[in-house]
Amino acid sequence: MSRRPEHIAPPEIFYGEDEAKKYTNNTRIIEIQVQMCERAIELLALDPDDDSPQLILDIGCGSGLSGSVLEDQGHLWIGVDISNHMLDVAIDREVEGDLLLGDMGQGMPFKAGTFDGAVSISALQWLCNADKKSHVPPKRLYQFFSTLFSSLTRNARAVFQFYPENADHIELVTSQAMKAGFYGGIVVDYPNSTKAKKYFLVLMTGGVAKLPTALGTEEGVGQIGYSRKQIEYAKQARGKPLKKSREWVLAKKERRREHGEETRKDSRYTARKRSGRF
Repeated sequence: MSRRPEHIAPPEIFYGEDEAKKYTNNTRIIEIQVQMCERAIELLALDPDDDSPQLILDIGCGSGLSGSVLEDQGHLWIGVDISNHMLDVAIDREVEGDLLLGDMGQGMPFKAGTFDGAVSISALQWLCNADKKSHVPPKRLYQFFSTLFSSLTRNARAVFQFYPENADHIELVTSQAMKAGFYGGIVVDYPNSTKAKKYFLVLMTGGVAKLPTALGTEEGVGQIGYSRKQIEYAKQARGKPLKKSREWVLAKKERRREHGEETRKDSRYTARKRSGRF
């Protein structure tokens, strides 16, 4: 049986009362969470000359461990998580950040330009998994990234530490982030280590910039950036229906009709996935 949590149960179920308590009682989990959040904050590249507190969004904030790191570094924060049990633990810990119960796949409900940056530890991979029939990972990722892009200032970054299951998941999250307007890429710390290897998706709202150097590597190694071709493709795709979605199929059929080509009639079964086909 797979040990990946997203293969066991949806996050709001997997992170139940017992699992939530582990995050306050397991010193190893706390240590790892703190280290990854500290690295994510470093990758945010906040202005070192600006002494004023920055307002940071913590996505998948859980029991508030990352929020505590943000507090220690003098920042203000707002946390979003889908598990009410995790948020209950955060409240018991009396964290200073504001907490919001919400599904990141449904988007971020904040006003434009609210945050100076965003961090997320071990949450993004959940959006690559469909827990319900209504869940379509590309659509949920685009909804999330597009609303996150809007909620950030125009010189902000968002940094996600996540656990991609395969190369397809890396392509999935980066392509939807680009389509939403972000620039950036993947930074892989300690890429040659089995235990220390960590993936960070570094997204920028203010245009193309050099990716940070990955830890445990020479400069330029351990980075997966967006190519100019990918960026142009994402710009052109922005706002268009997802490929092979019902909207995409209907638009394609309409173009065929305009060209006088023989086309099947539209029906409620148009673009519906058939059993046994992949």
